[in-house]
Amino acid sequence: MTHYILFGTSGCHLCEQAEALINACVLDRVDFVDIAEQDQWQELYAIRIPVLFHPETLKELGWPFEQADVEVFISQIGMGIIEGYIEP
Repeated sequence: MTHYILFGTSGCHLCEQAEALINACVLDRVDFVDIAEQDQWQELYAIRIPVLFHPETLKELGWPFEQADVEVFISQIGMGIIEGYIEP
């Protein structure tokens, strides 16, 4: 099973949009992590959320992204060719 994390925060309308885009894709598991819960997450992601993160490869897809970007991101992770992916 492939695991992803969506970093965001409650009340963030961009995070809600990202979550809807991600839910439209077929993903095995996506956990929403509120960056307000830990200082390190706030330092890393405060001005970048929402961010879709793949913990196994440490690759990120940062906002802004469309559904097609999410699909390419997860496809490339699945095929093991994420090295060449350029974030929008």
